[in-house]
This record gives sequence, structure tokens and C-alpha cells, in this order.
Amino acid sequence: MFNSARIDQFKNIPTPFYYYNMELLENTLNLIKTEASRYGYHIHYAVKANANPKIMKLIQTYGFGADCVSGNEITRSLETGYTADKIVYAGVGKSDREILTALEAGIFCFNCESIPEIELINELAAQTNKTARIAIRINPNVNANTHHYITTGIEENKFGINRWEFESVLETLEQSKNIELIGLHFHIGSQITDLSVFKGLCLRINEIQEWFKERQILVNHINVGGGFGVDYKDPDENPIPDFVTFFGIFNEFLNLTPNQELHFELGRSVVAQCGSLISKVLYVKNGVNTKFAILDAGMTELLRPALYQAYHKIENISSNGEEDIYDVVGPICESSDCFGKAVSLPSTKRNDFIVLRTAGAYGEAMASRYNLRDIADSVFSNEL
Repeated sequence: MFNSARIDQFKNIPTPFYYYNMELLENTLNLIKTEASRYGYHIHYAVKANANPKIMKLIQTYGFGADCVSGNEITRSLETGYTADKIVYAGVGKSDREILTALEAGIFCFNCESIPEIELINELAAQTNKTARIAIRINPNVNANTHHYITTGIEENKFGINRWEFESVLETLEQSKNIELIGLHFHIGSQITDLSVFKGLCLRINEIQEWFKERQILVNHINVGGGFGVDYKDPDENPIPDFVTFFGIFNEFLNLTPNQELHFELGRSVVAQCGSLISKVLYVKNGVNTKFAILDAGMTELLRPALYQAYHKIENISSNGEEDIYDVVGPICESSDCFGKAVSLPSTKRNDFIVLRTAGAYGEAMASRYNLRDIADSVFSNEL
């Protein structure tokens, strides 16, 4: 992926920086659009994965909508060309100000996660003389078999409305004159690579839909969220997730009524593989039992390893030397600022370029200024 010509171009760019392979992103978007169009599915890009304006603008050109989890994400989506009628807004803790932002914009749908939230949206919609379209975010109690920090669809999680609350939800909706129920929403977690989990979700949605049908409640929109995972171990072997199989599962196992439309909220699977974090080695330090490769990038540029011990493939693209073992760490004053332990790399020295792969999702988006560090710049392949 990184040839000698590209490495020469990197020499004039201050590190650390995020590098985006825009050709790979376009190839990914083309496949998503082709396969989703095969079934008439609607795609909303999950902005939380990467809110870089250039990335968002490119994704928007493929006709996708936006899945937002804050008022500022709604504003960024509108600024980058997404139309309000394709914006959905989720989140367990929407503030009054954020709800008003969404109402003023006239977004397509609120994904509502609790009875108090429905009541507040109804109140604010009445105050502004608007009707809010909502989908009920239902907790389907499906285990996504992923890291417990990114599982969202079981009863112990803070997200969604549980089945034992359904009757109370219907009573609330009957009293909410400024609410229009248009859909059911589900999202069971993130970085799901076991595709049988999505079959399980389909079957559970079929059961839940029957409950609503028995009460003569038919909605036009089913939203199955996102969560489709990517290959962190071998990004070159699998640069684009298997969207053919992914969408095919929903076509085969989800029972939609003739008038229902199916929506997806894809984030990581769209942008993760196109992004890398490029860093330089500051020092190689000999420890008691290991060598430390100390980088100029840290948890402020890529939080996932510190947050939940996530794996990112680490490459030294400057060296062809003999392999050695290193703990690859950052400069932040925290012991958790570690990208990988016992990493096999070619002989590594100061100023070597180190690449942390699959950083297009939740890399730049989660960057912070902890230790008063600068926010890293973004570099795009089509601008070099």
C-alpha cells in the first residue's frame, strides 16, 4: 500500500498525520451503493466514525444520508451537503438544544431510546409548532459477540427500549400529538464479524414486528443500524468488507411488508480501511525485557488501543532490516498509551515511518488535545 514514491512524499509532511486512501474509499462506496441498490436499501453514513468534511462530502455524493448522534453532527452533515430528509438522529442523551436543532432542520427521523425522550421531543415539537417523525429504538436482546464496550443490543446496555416497555410506549405515543411514529430502529453493537449475528437480528425483528402487527401498528421504515466489522488483522487481504453477503442476509431472512423500506447506518465498514495514522519514531529505548519504539503519535491520535485494547496492524515502512520485537508506545504521560506489545517489526530506528493501519474510523473522530497536544492534520491521496 505504501510504495517508495509515497514514502518520499511523506517526508515533507509533519507527523503525526492521518492519511486517507481516497481511491479505496471510492471503491468501497461503489460496492455499497451497488449492493444496497440491488434491494432498494437506504444507507445513512454514521458520522461518528469519521466527521472529516472531505470524507463526508465524498460519501454524500453517492446519495447516502447521515446517521447523527449529536446536534453538531447534524449541523456538520447539513454543511457538507446531506439533505435533512436523509438525516436520522440517534443517541441516548439528546439535549433540548440538540432536539431543537434537529426540529428546526426538519430531519427525517429521531431514533428514540426512552419514554422520557419521546415526551420531551413531543413537548419541544409542540412549542415550535412542528411534528417530529420518530422511530422507536428497540433493544432486541441480541448479543453481538463483540467487545463489551461496543455491544449495544442486550438488556444490560443503556441503549434502546426493552420489550417489557412496549405497552407503556404505545400509551405515551397516544398522548403525544406532535409525534408521528414512522419506524422501528435496532442497533446491536459494533465491529461484528460473525455474520450469523445479523441473521439472528433479522429473526428477532420478525418476532417484534409480529407483536406490533397484532396491535394494528404498521410502520413504513425498519432501521437495522450498522455494526458490520472490518479486518484489523489483515487490511491488505480484506480492504473492503463483504457487503454482498451482508446485504444478502437481510434480503433472505428479514420479513418486510410490501410498503416497508429498510435502512442501514454504516460507519466503520465504510471508512476504517481507507485511513492510516502515520507517525515517526522518536526514540528506541532499551527496557529490562523489551525494546520500546516511542512514537510521536499517541492515544490522543488513536484512542482505541488504550480505550479497549483494540488491535491495529503496525508497520515500519522505512526499514527492510531483520525482524526484532518492540513495544510500540506513544509520548503521552499515561501507561495505557501503548499501541502494541511484543510487535515484530524490521529493525527500527529514530525517524522511521510507522503506520498504524485501519485508522479511518474512530481515529481522527476521537482525537483529543490531552497534554495540550495539537490535533493532527489530515492528508488525502488524491491531493499529493
